[in-house]
Amino acid sequence: MANAVVIGGGPAGLMAAEMLADAGHSVTVVDAKPTMGRKLLMAGKSGLNLTKNEPAGPFFAAYGDAENWLEPILQGFHPADVIEWAEMLGQSVFTGSSGRVFPDAMKASPLLRAWLARLRDKNVVFQNGWRWVGGIEFDTANGRQSLPADVTVLALGGASWLRLGSDGKWAQHFNADELAPFQPANMGFLVGWSDYMRPMFGMPVKSVRISIGEHSVLGEFIISKTGVEGGAIYSISKPLREAMTPNGVTLMLDLFPDINISKLKRKMSAPRGKSSLSNYLRKSVGLSGVKMALFNESALKTSKQPYELAAKMKALPIVLQGPRPMDEAISTAGGVKQSALTDGLMLKSRKGVFCAGEMLDWEAPTGGYLLNACLATGRHAGLAAVKYLG
Repeated sequence: MANAVVIGGGPAGLMAAEMLADAGHSVTVVDAKPTMGRKLLMAGKSGLNLTKNEPAGPFFAAYGDAENWLEPILQGFHPADVIEWAEMLGQSVFTGSSGRVFPDAMKASPLLRAWLARLRDKNVVFQNGWRWVGGIEFDTANGRQSLPADVTVLALGGASWLRLGSDGKWAQHFNADELAPFQPANMGFLVGWSDYMRPMFGMPVKSVRISIGEHSVLGEFIISKTGVEGGAIYSISKPLREAMTPNGVTLMLDLFPDINISKLKRKMSAPRGKSSLSNYLRKSVGLSGVKMALFNESALKTSKQPYELAAKMKALPIVLQGPRPMDEAISTAGGVKQSALTDGLMLKSRKGVFCAGEMLDWEAPTGGYLLNACLATGRHAGLAAVKYLG
């Protein structure tokens, strides 16, 4: 029996701990926060999206640049495995129309409680309120403590949501050439709204297509007091971030993705008469509510000609001034590079030290991909640590 220490009590760390415990090793999970899985619980507040039930091709492609090296890890714990794992914890699941998989309870707390109870039954020990300061050292309420280990798994999270424990401060204990810089991922963007948009703050913009360059997605997003956020924005946050200039980046918005421009122009061919422009657009093409507000904000400043307005409805420009601060991002890009790791996710510079979860250099959109990869890399690192121990 070896002494294994897992640093980080999120999904990746808990999964690594279970693999080591199943192999008969003595496992201690250490976390700086008072309780385990705090970011998991926050993710579950709006419905815990466990994974995405879709064909392997688009599932792996969602991981972008990291697809090639993550694919064999994800094959070891793919969406069907995630579903089976949740059900073994007593959490029945359902698949939504978009392929997203949720527990019937929707929340994360029942699943996390069952998982922690199962780990305790396997004699996993938990130490909360211990912050890793490098090596085998931890700062605790009782001063500096040492925790010797035969093998260590680091699952320290990314660099967003400081209050939940993911602060990225662990990066100071790594060599610079082992790390890719942190960047926000799945984040909102700043827009300089006029006062006219104030009544729309918090409103969803549904059934639209948003585009940046060759990247395009059909979905919805939310107007916030500082800009835009929500699923459709998050899904193309990477190309938006990469296209950002000091003057911002222009997002193109198709308000009527199911109607081509020719049909829109035909709808607007009737004489306007004495109707106000707003009433004319509402009656002729059904433009109203938050979509009308966006249109007024971005299009009426430049033109009031019906045919030109039809073109604007299919390509409405929204200037994004920059991403929201990284600590507000749902996840982060950057972290420990693949080149710094073996195939088993062990650091090449430190034998017996493995890395897993969001601290690795990968990113993916929301929709189940984030949690699936955290679980899969935790499992992979845990099993590699078992193999390393012999």
